[in-house]
Amino acid sequence: MRYPVPDLLPGEWRETETDVERSRFITWLCHTPDTAAFEALLAEARRTHPGASHHCSAFIAGPPGEQTAIGFSDDGEPGGTAGRPMFQVLEGAGLGEVGCVVTRYFGGTKLGTGGLARAYSRAVAEGLEALPRRTVVERTPLRLRVDFAGEAEARAWLAGQEVPVEQAEYGADGVRLTVGWPSDAPADLTALETRLRGRLALLDD
Repeated sequence: MRYPVPDLLPGEWRETETDVERSRFITWLCHTPDTAAFEALLAEARRTHPGASHHCSAFIAGPPGEQTAIGFSDDGEPGGTAGRPMFQVLEGAGLGEVGCVVTRYFGGTKLGTGGLARAYSRAVAEGLEALPRRTVVERTPLRLRVDFAGEAEARAWLAGQEVPVEQAEYGADGVRLTVGWPSDAPADLTALETRLRGRLALLDD
């Protein structure tokens, strides 16, 4: 499976601001491969804006369609007017591993439930427009054995296929390489086997 995620480092976020009827909506977006990354973003938003009216939030700590590691909060806004609309925008964008906090400073004009939902949705949508993205590839471990003379050639071929070598073990019978093969692609090693002239073995253990 391949899916887009925010192209941000741990502890890094993108911030945008939207004004609706004199209320300020400050949107924070970050990469959340786990719930701890989202909690860190929420804590930073609260620390930076202690006087804000609300810190509403939503996150997906997994691939698009994740059902367990998700969450959203209205943080005191009327039920269903902030967290859920925010989550729906994240979900509709097809992103995975993304967390969002919208910090609101009340401007004196009540927006009503419909107005609030639209304002929080708009804040997230505008934040997503400026969010850098990269593609995550889910991978399956694959174990190979090559002789010592073939290791460099095997590594070069794997690098050309953008398949990372995750571990190398050296023994009397050669080198055992554990690689991260894309889970959405068949393990076709025919080209490498041809280049190594039979000095490659796919291991079951």
